[in-house]
Amino acid sequence: MFIPVTLKEMKERGWDRFDVILVSGDTYVDSSYNGSAVIGHWLIENGFRTGMIAQPDVTSREDIARLGEPLLFWSVSAGCVDSMVANYSATKKRRKEDDFTPGGINDRRPDRACIAYANLIRKHFKGARIVLGGIEASLRRIAHYDMWSDSVRRSVIFDAKADAITYGMAELSNLRVAKAMKDGTPWNDVRGICYISSEKMDGYQEMPSFEDCSEDINAFIDAFMMFYGNCDPLTAKGIQQRHGDRYLIHNPPSEHLTPETLDAIYGSDYENRVHPYHLKDGAVRSMETIKQSVTTHRGCYGECNFCAIAVHQGRTVISRSEDSIIREVQRIARRKGFNGTIYDVGGPTANMYMIDCLKKRQVGQCKDRRCLYPKICERLPVNHEKQISLLEKIRNVENVRRVFVTSGIRHDMVLGDRHNGKRYLDALVSDHVSGQLKIAPEHISEEVLELMGKPGKKELLEFKKMFDSSNAEHGKDQFLTYYLIAAHPGCYERHMEELRRFVTNELRTIPEQVQIFTPTPSTLSTMMYHTRRDINNEKNLKVEKSMQMKQRQKDIILGERK
Repeated sequence: MFIPVTLKEMKERGWDRFDVILVSGDTYVDSSYNGSAVIGHWLIENGFRTGMIAQPDVTSREDIARLGEPLLFWSVSAGCVDSMVANYSATKKRRKEDDFTPGGINDRRPDRACIAYANLIRKHFKGARIVLGGIEASLRRIAHYDMWSDSVRRSVIFDAKADAITYGMAELSNLRVAKAMKDGTPWNDVRGICYISSEKMDGYQEMPSFEDCSEDINAFIDAFMMFYGNCDPLTAKGIQQRHGDRYLIHNPPSEHLTPETLDAIYGSDYENRVHPYHLKDGAVRSMETIKQSVTTHRGCYGECNFCAIAVHQGRTVISRSEDSIIREVQRIARRKGFNGTIYDVGGPTANMYMIDCLKKRQVGQCKDRRCLYPKICERLPVNHEKQISLLEKIRNVENVRRVFVTSGIRHDMVLGDRHNGKRYLDALVSDHVSGQLKIAPEHISEEVLELMGKPGKKELLEFKKMFDSSNAEHGKDQFLTYYLIAAHPGCYERHMEELRRFVTNELRTIPEQVQIFTPTPSTLSTMMYHTRRDINNEKNLKVEKSMQMKQRQKDIILGERK
C-alpha cells in the first residue's frame, strides 16, 4: 500500500493529521530500494501516521504545504544519492539525466538538497522540527571535505538548521525519535543520531574542531580517523566536535538489526511501482530493474577505502532469512506484467549473503585487521553454500524462468572458498549470468591497490581463468565486466599506462566501465584526496585535482589519450 502523498489518501486511511512527513530528493517509488519509502512503511507499521512529499518545488509553497504540518517532525532526505553526486559528474559537469526523476531529466533535485529542503520547510512552517536522514546527511554529519567547493564544510546539521540527523540505515533511530517525541520524553540519548548542543557531553571523545579541521590537515586526519573508528555499534564511543560556540553531539551508532527485524522491514507491503501522482510526469528509469530485484542483505566486509558503504551501511553483513526472500520473490512473480525474470539477487556485494563473522557480531570490528584486505581473514568463514541453495530455490518459484545476479561479486571471496567457490561460480555461469558478470578490481598497480584497499592482479587473473574454464565446461560464451577507477589519490599516469597494458595483454579487452574517482564525503580515499597524505599519515601522495588531467587518466585506459 502506498504511503499517502495527498490529503485525500490520508483521509482514506482514517487519519486527520500526519505525525511525520517525509521529504525526498527522489521521486516516490514505493520499493525497498527507496530509503524514504522504507522509513515511511516502518513508521506506519509501528503506529505513526506518515506521509510523503517527493521532489518538492523549492521555489514555491505549493508542494511543501500540501500535506499540512506534521505533529512530530519532518524527515528530510536528499534521496538515494548525495545530491551533488546526482547532479554533477566527477569532473563537475552538470548531469542532464536522473534515473530517479520522472522523465529522466535532471531538473527536480536541488544542489545540497538537505539544506534546500530544510530551508523551504522553515520558510513556510515557523518552528518546524526537522530530522535529516539518508546518505547525504549521513556522510556529511561531521566536518567534511566537499569537492564541489574544494573546502572543508561544517556538519550539514548546522547549515540546514536541523534538529537532528538520523545516520546510517536509520529504521531504529527514526522509530525511537518518533516514540520519544510522541511521549514527550527526551530523544537526544537515542543511538544513531547527531544533534547540536551549547555544551559538551560528559564522557564523549572530542574531535578536533571544525575550525581546526579547516585550517590544519593533521587535525582533519585526526578528526576523521576518530570518526571512522567509531562506526561499529559494539565498540563505538560517543564523539563530539566543536563548531564555533556550539557542539555537534554524535551518539554511538544504532545496534545491528536482527535478521528478524530485517525480514520485517523488507516484508512490508511495498507496491513496487511509482506512485501514480508522480508517474503522470513520465517513467522512472530506476524502476526498470529494481521492480524485479531482491535485496538479500545489508553491509559489506570489503571496506574499500573509496566506498561509503562502510560508514553508511556498516562493515558487518546482516542477512535476511531464506524464507523472507522467497516470499518476496513469490510476491513479485504473482504481479501483473511479471516477465519471468528476477534481475538481481544481491546487496552491496552479492556473494556476502549468509557469510557471518561470529567474532565481529559478538565483540565488534577488529582494530588491527580488515576482513578481506590484504587477504581474507581466517576468522571469516567464506562459504557460498547458502547462496547456492537460495538461488536454486528462487529458480523453482512458480512463474520464475530466469534469475540473474547483477549487483557484482567479490572475486577474491570466490577464490577463498575452498569448499563451494567453484560450485558457486559454476552455478552463476550456468544459470545466473546474463552474458556478463560484474567484478570490480578497480586497478592492478600494487601501489594504487594498497591505497584503495583492494586485492591484487594475481587474484584477478586466477579468477578470470576459473571463469573462462567454467564457461567452457558449460558451453557458454560469457564475459567479465571490469569496473576500474582512474585518478584515485596516489595514482599517476604511469599507473594508468600499466593498467592499459594489462587489460590489453592479459584481460584482452578494452573496458567500458571506467570511472574517475569522486571524493564523496566521509571516505578514507576522500581524506587522502583532501590532505594529500596516506591513511597512516606517513607519506605524501600525488593527488590529481585538475579536471582535465583526471579525464586524461581515464582516456589512457580507454585508448583516447590526447
